[in-house]
Amino acid sequence: MKSLVVYSSQSGNTRKLAQAAYEGLTGEKEIHKVEDAPAPDGFDLVVVGFWLKGGKPDPKSADFIAKIGSSNVFFFATHGAAADSDHARKAMDHAKSLVPSARIRGTFNCPGEVDPAHLEKARAKEPQPVWIQQAPGAVGRPNEVDLRALQAALKAAVG
Repeated sequence: MKSLVVYSSQSGNTRKLAQAAYEGLTGEKEIHKVEDAPAPDGFDLVVVGFWLKGGKPDPKSADFIAKIGSSNVFFFATHGAAADSDHARKAMDHAKSLVPSARIRGTFNCPGEVDPAHLEKARAKEPQPVWIQQAPGAVGRPNEVDLRALQAALKAAVG
């Protein structure tokens, strides 16, 4: 199987998960930052990792996702919210909506420690973002348990 791992990362959280996904895949594989990613055509599996902006995949990732077409896809995301929060689920649902003809093989949501400067700006907003109260739970994440959980979810989804 030929796999492509593509990621966008501001703070390094999504990059850590992308590296773990890449290491967990077998067969021919490539890993690229979203801005350097090749066209997804010709890959049996496209794994895309993104951070959230306004409750959606970051703009660069959203642009790439829209180009995927009917490929097999696995999405993972990092954010300041809890992994099972409505905020995280809605963001993943939005990512899926960008590729209506793709075969979504699986998803993984992971809290990621929010940059202190970004956290300070978010706390100053009125109203505050919905994820702000869950941000303390993201401190120190993704951690080794998260990296292994992503690899297990990816393996369960694609074999």
